[in-house]
Amino acid sequence: MLKERNALVVSVGDRTPFDGLELYGWNLVRADNLDDLPKLVRRHHCTVGLLYCDQCDWGEIAKAWGHVARVSGSVSWIAVINHDDMEDDELRSLIARSFFDFYTLPINPERFHEVLGHAHGMAELRRGMRHEPGTEEIDFKIIGRSKAISKLFALIYKVSETDLPVLINGESGTGKELTTQAIHAHSVRASGPCIEVNCGAIPPSLIQSELFGHEKGAFTGAAKRKIGLIEAAHGGTLFLDEIGDLPLEIQAHLLRFLQEQTIRRLGSTSKIHVDARVVAATHVDLEKAVADGRFREDLYYRINVLPVTVPPLRERKGDVEVLARHFLSTLDSDLVRHVNGFSEAAIRAMNDHRWPGNVRELINRVHRAAILSEGSEISVFDLGLGDDESQGRRIHSLDEARAQAEKRAIRQALAETGYTVSHAAKLLGTSRRTLYRLLEKHQIPSDPSGIDGDSGLLS
Repeated sequence: MLKERNALVVSVGDRTPFDGLELYGWNLVRADNLDDLPKLVRRHHCTVGLLYCDQCDWGEIAKAWGHVARVSGSVSWIAVINHDDMEDDELRSLIARSFFDFYTLPINPERFHEVLGHAHGMAELRRGMRHEPGTEEIDFKIIGRSKAISKLFALIYKVSETDLPVLINGESGTGKELTTQAIHAHSVRASGPCIEVNCGAIPPSLIQSELFGHEKGAFTGAAKRKIGLIEAAHGGTLFLDEIGDLPLEIQAHLLRFLQEQTIRRLGSTSKIHVDARVVAATHVDLEKAVADGRFREDLYYRINVLPVTVPPLRERKGDVEVLARHFLSTLDSDLVRHVNGFSEAAIRAMNDHRWPGNVRELINRVHRAAILSEGSEISVFDLGLGDDESQGRRIHSLDEARAQAEKRAIRQALAETGYTVSHAAKLLGTSRRTLYRLLEKHQIPSDPSGIDGDSGLLS
């Protein structure tokens, strides 16, 4: 018995020429209108789409097809056409731009089944490129093996299957933006835009225009029409980062958009329909903000349909070393060719550190340490997590202790002045000649990037 596969059928006109395909193991899922596509694709796991248009305006179909392609995800589309239709320039352009294949009538079921099978195989290959829950990374951006991050992966896959609003909670630097990108990438909106709005970075006087757009002449300086960020997210995902920083007045406008899926540009009386999924993120306690009157309660419940919490780095046991090695590998090899990895003491120190700045702090420490490190391994001192001697390296004399302190002061001064030796000498309260002598004494390079030690800057 043939395994049944699902093909999504969009038919414009009164008749459909697809009778008999069921005998070849195909189940035809018919869409009554374009708005039903995302729901049908998810519910029936459709891999192939069939468009049949009987005596229709291909120009009008082409205008609507960008939205169809976005909301239908990884579906392989086949245009089923009359032979004479191939004379239409709009149709030829549409097929070349947006379709996997086309087939001219009349249908030979056996041959058509082969075309469908090829389209199905390509769709499955595209879907197979997505990682399954529990793997080390999603889309090569969120990396980890811990139980905490595996739970996050599983939750990302679940919420990606719906179009409901998502509220991402987490401390600063945990990766809320990457989580949003992963949700978008694994949704049926993956081919659409993912528009990021940092609600705390837009001046209050501009935020309404930035979000909702404006018409020409809406206010002084509005020389032409501007599309807002919400409208720009049509067909995709709107990411509202730090939503707790939105002014109360703008919160009311956002609530109206979430309820009606429409916006009104500044200076306009017309409503515009916007099909965008909203993902919001915050590092503040929105429930407390509601109690304090700083955040609308009705908006909070509207965005908090699917809550997702990104774990802090201190709760991701075993991920610190994996992440540190990954961030080290992303640096320019010519810049850090002398560094092979981390010392055992450095790894212990990283695992013991509480990481108040989370992953963002880890990135900064690793990149800085790799550039400033003098040895083949990054040390505890290079990371700024303590002294190497506190991790088991003993000092045997006052002279050695004095030398260690001197070396630390010189390296810090060089780093703070961009490896400009004259500036570093001034910062240390000594002459440039003396500093050069100390650099030679302690075997500290004055220009680790190979540039002039007096006037160059560390790149």
